[in-house]
Amino acid sequence: MATRTLVVWCPDWPVVASGHGAGEPVAVMAANRVVACSAAARAEGVARGLRRRQAESRCPGIVVVPHDPGRDARAFEPVVAAVERCGPAAEILRPGMCAIATRGPSRYFGGDAALVASVTEAARFCRQNPTDVRVGVADGRFAAELAARRGRVIAPGASAAFLAPLAVSALARPDWAEWSELIDVLVRLGIVTLGDLAALPPQAVLARFGAVGAAAQRLAHGRDERPLAARMPPPDLDVSAELDPPAERVETAAFVARSLASQLHDELHGRGLACTRVRIEAETEHGESLSRLWRHDGALGAAALAERTRWQLDGWIASGATTAGITRLRLAPDEVRPDTGRQLGFWGGDAAAGDRASRALARVQGLLGPDAVTTAVLGGGRDPLEQVQLVPWGDEREPARPEVMTISGWGRPERTVWPGRLPPPSPATVHPDPLPAEVVDDDGRAVAVTGRGLATGAPARVSIAGAGWVDVAAWAGPWPVDERWWDPTARRRRARWQVVTADGAAHLLAVAGGRWSVEATYD
Repeated sequence: MATRTLVVWCPDWPVVASGHGAGEPVAVMAANRVVACSAAARAEGVARGLRRRQAESRCPGIVVVPHDPGRDARAFEPVVAAVERCGPAAEILRPGMCAIATRGPSRYFGGDAALVASVTEAARFCRQNPTDVRVGVADGRFAAELAARRGRVIAPGASAAFLAPLAVSALARPDWAEWSELIDVLVRLGIVTLGDLAALPPQAVLARFGAVGAAAQRLAHGRDERPLAARMPPPDLDVSAELDPPAERVETAAFVARSLASQLHDELHGRGLACTRVRIEAETEHGESLSRLWRHDGALGAAALAERTRWQLDGWIASGATTAGITRLRLAPDEVRPDTGRQLGFWGGDAAAGDRASRALARVQGLLGPDAVTTAVLGGGRDPLEQVQLVPWGDEREPARPEVMTISGWGRPERTVWPGRLPPPSPATVHPDPLPAEVVDDDGRAVAVTGRGLATGAPARVSIAGAGWVDVAAWAGPWPVDERWWDPTARRRRARWQVVTADGAAHLLAVAGGRWSVEATYD
């Protein structure tokens, strides 16, 4: 049996969430490939999956935006809240798409057509700038999703007929490589429509394509993906934590969410279960109770649970749903299924290794604090020490000082280096505390740099940290840098040199206020 479902779809949501309109040529990039683009960019030939160079060659004036799932989820929260005013318990399938069951709301509004009109109006005008919203109703979530893309309401019992003429490429799942391989094999075998797939004997499909093929055939028949395997879990699987003092920042609550996600995943794994839909609940110090459902096509691992909890917390705070500190956080697995595992690739490899590493690092953070496990993030800056920042594991890998963006002659943004930044190669060792040094010329006089950026002499010998004098075999510089000249308290004026000593060592030196120091050492 398929559940009568309404799906709300906002086309090109990553583009909308980034603040751009459909009339602007915009492409959202992840791993140097297009994951979403605007209607204007598609008109120029840009499509999902293209590399950045190909997209820019097809549309010279295209604006490139980095992919940020957290930003997309935060921006989508007002839309979900508007949909929930028409029907309770909206499920977020992904940022830009949500679903509700129509059994109660459809009777209340007087039919599916009236419900679609109410949901469309509520979702379209929930933001200051109205966005394109498409709504579809059908038997089952898969058919309702395809109906939403076409803005149709499929009559009860007619979902199979609606799906039959559609191409098998409609089965594609962005996160599952198995579906792409299945679609490729089906097309090469001459099975080009969902009707062709539905007409095959189920036993033959299961024997030839395995569990993935059987699931695809169920979808082609218009049935739900997992109504038979899902069940309501016992209440003792819920995990919660009290936050004292109340968490007023997303980072604080997200740290607690990572521990809860790891705890919930371990409990489910021990029972042989996998979570496919989770309810995220939060209570504030003003007595507010917030709740939201998140669904995933596959099993939600610890990292995926923590990530969606962070998105939801950020969405509640960014949308103004609460202005008080969070006092309690709860994760409740609303739908689970037996954990059947995952088939390894033909050439080996274990996709779960990354999840196990993430859970181990989360446990270390729970014992020692969020700053005990950090990861390096590259950013902007003129010094090697400024270009690498350490952020806590699990936080957004956004640099505090991003690289400079300039506009090229073609009118498109380009990523450039900071003015005054040293050219590659970068030093192998960067000293957190620069080492004191002395530099003299052939006559033994200290080398300095004048106000015009000129050297008073050629470096002949150098002494680092009082370790004795070493002859200079080669040198380059000086390169003067005058930073924040408009701020008397933060102004810094210095000159940098590259020096190779007679013993074969290469160093990056800097002189400021007449004092020399070694900032980094080359390999």
